[in-house]
Amino acid sequence: MITILDYGAGNLRSVQNTLAEIGAEYELVRDAAGLERATKIILPGVGHFGQMMRAFDAMHVREALLDRIRAGVPFLGICLGLQALFQSSEEAPDERGLGLFEGTIRRFPATARVPHMGWNQIAPLPGSKLVRDIKPYLYFAHSYYAPLNAATAATCNYGLDYTAVLESGNIYGVQFHPEKSGALGLRIVRNFLEL
Repeated sequence: MITILDYGAGNLRSVQNTLAEIGAEYELVRDAAGLERATKIILPGVGHFGQMMRAFDAMHVREALLDRIRAGVPFLGICLGLQALFQSSEEAPDERGLGLFEGTIRRFPATARVPHMGWNQIAPLPGSKLVRDIKPYLYFAHSYYAPLNAATAATCNYGLDYTAVLESGNIYGVQFHPEKSGALGLRIVRNFLEL
């Protein structure tokens, strides 16, 4: 079963509408038992890094989520859901992330207009499974970014190059919002579901 992890602040309705549009069955879960049933996990992300991490701990889902990802269940993190995969974020320095990737999520420099809001183009790297050699304009809404790393599968430039798509084994993340990116966003979600 495709599972959407509901931690109380994600952009659930838009993600649900996207899955319905492509005919995918899913369930919302808020506990470890729900994650155990998952054959694919989607973590929508809207809000604050610290709030998300505290919600995971209050719901007692952090370890269950990590266990399922480490067991090979395909995972898609959207926006803050991508950022949660890292060790920490400048948005909430005292909160630890999921730690599946080393490094810290950074705030855009003071010279950039923040948040990065609206449509921007990504540049896929060869071999990406989610964006498959397309160079679409997609919808972004964020003030923090993941630096380039070994798992970067597509970049975006907003004053600097950063990770727009992350792919590593069964772990996928997108900094943009596919659920707000029209037909191309639907295509990217379908690519994830068809993995």
